[in-house]
Amino acid sequence: MTPENVTKLIQEIVEQAQLLKNKYISGEDKAPVNYVCIFSQTEKEFDELLEIIQNMGPQVDTTSMGPIFDIGGIETKAGPLRVLKLRLPDIKRPEWGDADFTVENYEKFKKDYLSKPGFNLLIRSKFEMIELSDPTFNVLAYFSSIPVNEQLGLK
Repeated sequence: MTPENVTKLIQEIVEQAQLLKNKYISGEDKAPVNYVCIFSQTEKEFDELLEIIQNMGPQVDTTSMGPIFDIGGIETKAGPLRVLKLRLPDIKRPEWGDADFTVENYEKFKKDYLSKPGFNLLIRSKFEMIELSDPTFNVLAYFSSIPVNEQLGLK
């Protein structure tokens, strides 16, 4: 894999997650992307991706599921992307990855969509997020009460 391939993969994850978002949500067409996670499928793929991503920008956080990087600002169909996570292989995550979008009003968004099929609430220690999934897509879309870039102090 090359740095160009990784950039294209990131852009494809955002594009597919945006299509997923727009299929189920109205009025958030312009919601910008604030975070992408690539789901590695094997240890070998993780190591190859990690070597490339480490050269795209500094590591800014470590989670139990993988490192997070500040990649500066890759252009995507949903705006510039600064925060990228590389997820360790997980048999529960066969998708390519996910993209998080910043919605205008999280509480209203939650009220409007949480009860609809495909939407799930995930509670974390310092924030919550809504997951949108559809088995016909190879990505997931998320909407956080506090966008990941803000959680990390990266605006």
